[in-house]
Amino acid sequence: MKANKLPVLNDPIYGFIRVESKLVFDLLEHPYFQRLRRISQMGLSSLVYPGARHSRFEHALGAMHLMNKTVETLQRKHIDISAEEKEALAIAILLHDIGHGPFSHAIERTIFLGVNHELLSLGFMELLNKTFKGKLSLAIAIYADQYERKFMHQLVSSQLDIDRLDYLKRDSFYTGATEGNINSPRIIEMLNVVDDQVVVEENGLFSIEKFIMARRLMYWQVYLHKTGLVAELLLSNTMKYVRKLVAKGETVPMTEDLMYFISQDQLDPENPMVLEKFSHLDDTDIYAALKKWQYHPDEVLASFSKRIINRDLMKMYYREEAFSTEEIQMQKQKGVENGFSPNYMEHFVFTGEVSCKVYSNKSSIKILDKRGEIHSLEDFSSLFDGKTFSATEIKHYLCYPKSK
Repeated sequence: MKANKLPVLNDPIYGFIRVESKLVFDLLEHPYFQRLRRISQMGLSSLVYPGARHSRFEHALGAMHLMNKTVETLQRKHIDISAEEKEALAIAILLHDIGHGPFSHAIERTIFLGVNHELLSLGFMELLNKTFKGKLSLAIAIYADQYERKFMHQLVSSQLDIDRLDYLKRDSFYTGATEGNINSPRIIEMLNVVDDQVVVEENGLFSIEKFIMARRLMYWQVYLHKTGLVAELLLSNTMKYVRKLVAKGETVPMTEDLMYFISQDQLDPENPMVLEKFSHLDDTDIYAALKKWQYHPDEVLASFSKRIINRDLMKMYYREEAFSTEEIQMQKQKGVENGFSPNYMEHFVFTGEVSCKVYSNKSSIKILDKRGEIHSLEDFSSLFDGKTFSATEIKHYLCYPKSK
């Protein structure tokens, strides 16, 4: 019997991406993975950067492609990686984001209350492993850092992992924020493995320094951009508010699957039925709900929804110091004086903080010098002063509505 020809996909970042095994192709075709086409990679960032409409599906494919290239590079450097291990690495990175919910990080933990996407990804992998009769066991072991060859988990999740090598380059491309355009092929070419840990050969030092700088710039310029952050905070607050209305017995129209999660606080992320219901959710559930909720009789819910749908967003002010209770109350009073109701201002003036830590000395990137000695990046690079990139940068924000 003639085997189905494995596809070659055309990616705007890397060109042709080859699907290298039937198992990988079958995973691509599975509804759990196809759902990622309907999950925005960057939440609501398209309200700032109109081109940022790419999906988790594209990112997962790109990461799989880079993983295959990485394995081929390491094999050329005489690192023993079997065909089975190569396929498992491709599957582990392909499925690493399969647990993301609608709008990715924007409302993570607010639909499936308190549960992050990493735990859900592992749950979906376990379900798929049963479907595919144990063929994902090695990929799961690598993903969960339970495989004896620890460097393989580093390729999936670390400070210099394949996930970051794709999303920085991809997000830079789709937003037009060229500061994040890292040289992924160059970095991959400089990777090696020594003593079961991933290292970067000395000739790749400048590319790694650029990688660290690009990550910092992308966080403050793109991922934590004030307008995008305000939109995502509004969406998160909307979901929290809807949960309260539903708990009080209010009628709030939404899809059956979304209601299942909004109406319950304690759900088991390892329960196959719960995971199956979660697999039915994507961005369209939220957009459909917002379009209905903008006409809801509840003033707060209607305004939350209209602001997101129409991009009528709040003002946000960033600063290094936290905002005092007096400052928050003063902003609420200004809103009342401008015609908003006191109840409205209680929900539309809020504060908090965001933080960014682009590098951690606790799990250093390792540099292999030309004498064969291994150094931590922060000790080897003249760009580091010990704190410049390893410090946690914190900004406090205050959000409030524009005047009527």
